Amino acid sequence: MKAGALSPVTWTKSSHSNATGNCVEVAALPGDRVAIRNSRDPHGPALIYTREEVAAFVAGARSGDFDFMIG
Repeated sequence: MKAGALSPVTWTKSSHSNATGNCVEVAALPGDRVAIRNSRDPHGPALIYTREEVAAFVAGARSGDFDFMIG
């Protein structure tokens, strides 16, 4: 889905983001869903997940489940 089609939503990004704008942004959607987009392409695609799916991904990242992908 195109991120622009989700208006009006409020996109947020990490407070650790730098000035280059190369960040992941998230927006809460109705119906217990979350949209995720690339801040460098705000009108490009947005991926839609349930809150449970996002929580599972974050938990996996915190516990190191994806460390094998980076070395």
